[in-house]
Amino acid sequence: MKKILTLALVLSSFQLFAEGDVENGKKIAYTCTGCHGIPFYQNTYPAYHVPRLGGQNEAYIALALKAYRSGERSHSTMQAQAGNLTDQDIADIAAYFSSLK
Repeated sequence: MKKILTLALVLSSFQLFAEGDVENGKKIAYTCTGCHGIPFYQNTYPAYHVPRLGGQNEAYIALALKAYRSGERSHSTMQAQAGNLTDQDIADIAAYFSSLK
């Protein structure tokens, strides 16, 4: 329950995070589209569905990338991708993907 309340608070207070630049996010997110931009893409090992990020909630994307960067979420490829991102890079990527409909 505590995690749910914390997540709700963070999502409702997204304005506290850096504002993202959609155009810069588009440039930075180029490598992301290799997996996340392919409709119905299925990773072969380990087998899982790779979610499309276009139109996804901006706060969710930012929180997920920060969790991969910190190691809170485990996925070696995503941890490697997010590991070099600054908070502003994450905000820009999140703004870009959320702008896609």
